Amino acid sequence: MMQPTEIVSKMFENDAFSQWLGISVDRVSVGKCELSMIIRSEMLNGFGIAHGAITYALADSALAFASNSHGRQSVSIDTSINHIETLKAGDRITATAKEEALKNKFGFYTIEIKKENTIVALFKGTVFRSEKVWQ
Repeated sequence: MMQPTEIVSKMFENDAFSQWLGISVDRVSVGKCELSMIIRSEMLNGFGIAHGAITYALADSALAFASNSHGRQSVSIDTSINHIETLKAGDRITATAKEEALKNKFGFYTIEIKKENTIVALFKGTVFRSEKVWQ
């Protein structure tokens, strides 16, 4: 069976969007993942702050990596986010995915997105766990 770091490396290698975001995979273990990235000027909306899709995308990648770390291919089926603080170009943010519950067919996760020690967004995700294993 593949190790969590091997699975995430394989996933990231084929994930052009996460690469475009400039995501760094900082930590991976079974059911957990920590990612980071820096907000760039092309990620800002008309208000001059980070588009909400940026923190959403970072959290979604953390969900994908954490949920697949068990070795079974998993895909999100329900996600939501609360945007709490604004972000500007140059801000470094981290997303920490934590597994809340794992069942045979479903996994439940929360992801905190922080700038330094301040929570800027909270993300919740549910995944469907297929029978297909990572090889």
